[in-house]
Amino acid sequence: MKQILIIGGGSIGERHLRCFLRTGRAEVALCDVNESLRSGVAARYNVAQTFASLSDALKATFDAAVICTPAHLHIPMAIDIARQNMGILIEKPLSTSLDHIDELQKETEARGLSVSVAYVLRHHPALVAVRQCVLSGTYGRPVQIVFTGGQHFPFYRPAYRDTYYTRHATGGGAIQDALTHIVNAAEWIVGPVTRLVADAEHFLLDGVDVEDTVHLITRHDTIMGAFSLNQHQAPNETTLTVICERGTVRYEAHAARWLTCTEPNSAWKVEEEFRIERDDMFLNQAHAFLDQLDGKAAPACSLSEARQTLFVNLAELKSIESGSWIRL
Repeated sequence: MKQILIIGGGSIGERHLRCFLRTGRAEVALCDVNESLRSGVAARYNVAQTFASLSDALKATFDAAVICTPAHLHIPMAIDIARQNMGILIEKPLSTSLDHIDELQKETEARGLSVSVAYVLRHHPALVAVRQCVLSGTYGRPVQIVFTGGQHFPFYRPAYRDTYYTRHATGGGAIQDALTHIVNAAEWIVGPVTRLVADAEHFLLDGVDVEDTVHLITRHDTIMGAFSLNQHQAPNETTLTVICERGTVRYEAHAARWLTCTEPNSAWKVEEEFRIERDDMFLNQAHAFLDQLDGKAAPACSLSEARQTLFVNLAELKSIESGSWIRL
């Protein structure tokens, strides 16, 4: 059994804690500065070991830690954890700046530590299948990738006004909160973004000033990309489409399926449908990280891959401010 420390007992930290327990391969402890939150989560899952500070937690022995705090805290915490020779799973986005990421990479590489970043869409079986199909070359090389989607954020995250979401400095806004998942998935499938231009606006979310609507145009070297996201529409939909030379492949998260279309004016062919609950991706992610700790798997999303997506996040914000294309 691996000993896993969960840092941060908010909604995402509680989900990680629950899913690591569900693997049957880990015992967990919880660290959170909020006493009522910490004790409530510990009571719900019968967690015996809790800590009020990271410094206290790091006096104990763990195989790895899962960092579920606001994004601006990720890198300083990860460096402290690495110096205790612990594996690290870091929630997305990796950070809100590039500060000290090189230092973290040197620390983890020098110590041979397992590190992964929690871009959880990489654990959705339909998206995995889309990637495998595209990389196989079955339909020729990809030429375009297109995303459309959104959800009613207040319905799914009613406490958003009281979280990191309210400020860019802590990882808030649609770009760093939601679109970063899709950008990371797109880069995983068709390669890194090489230049971009972005537009964004705050339209409807009450109590915040950060963007809730984003349009992004990208180049992934020769491949073109277009992404449209909002966090206020009624339907909860995520559709990512890869157009290749001889066919089109689509991932529909809301329907938990992937589809293909190869003939003009023909219907989509459903390749596979999955029965999947939201926890299932996090359970898959927990198993993948435990496999990595056991030396049986590579990181699902490496530090270098997550840093590339961070470059994109920061470039989007810069593009919106300058109103111009940004080359990465």
